Parts: sequence; structure tokens; C-alpha cells
Amino acid sequence: MAQNSTDWLEQVEIAFTQCDPDGTIEYMNNRSAATFAADGGLELLGKNLLGCHPESARQKLAALLASPVLNVYTIEKNGRRKMIYQAPLYEDGQFKGIVEISLPLPENIPHYIRK
Repeated sequence: MAQNSTDWLEQVEIAFTQCDPDGTIEYMNNRSAATFAADGGLELLGKNLLGCHPESARQKLAALLASPVLNVYTIEKNGRRKMIYQAPLYEDGQFKGIVEISLPLPENIPHYIRK
């Protein structure tokens, strides 16, 4: 049986959210919907992500939509550390939106330097 190319996104413990160039949310996997359940979960599909953030984050997201660049940082929320990875999406050289990946980080994460 053929699988949809995004089926695996529903199996991982990582939140994936994708918006179009105007900030309209086009995709949320199950983990993303659960993460944003208090804000509406899957009901956020079709809504603008700028309205889902406090002012400082809204300004940063608006800047990313206007001038797409990679934005990566870590947060701690409810005692859980996460890496937030916001990357521009392109198709045939045209900006198509932003994907946000929220990756939970283990409390003690090893760091290796490879040569």
C-alpha cells in the first residue's frame, strides 16, 4: 500500500507547522495540533499565525515572512526544553512559506565534535 509522503510526520514526537507566504497556517501534524490545543489545535488551519503569538514573537515572524531567513533558538516551557527551527520553504525559487519544527530536547543531551 502506498503511503502519503507526509504520513511519517504523524508518527514522530516532533511538532511540524507550515504556513504560506502570508502567514496562513496550511499544515499541522498531530503533535503540532496537540501543542497548540489551547489555541484551537487543528482549528488553526486556515488562520494567520501572526494572530497566535505575543507581540515580540509576532514581530519576528512578520520579519521572517517579509525577509525569509533561517531562525533557530531554544526555549523552556513547563520544564521542557525544545529547539525551535523556523525555515523558509521554496519551490522553483519562489518563497512558499515557513515551516516550524519544534523538537523536544532531552535533559542531558550529548554534544560531539566530529572531524
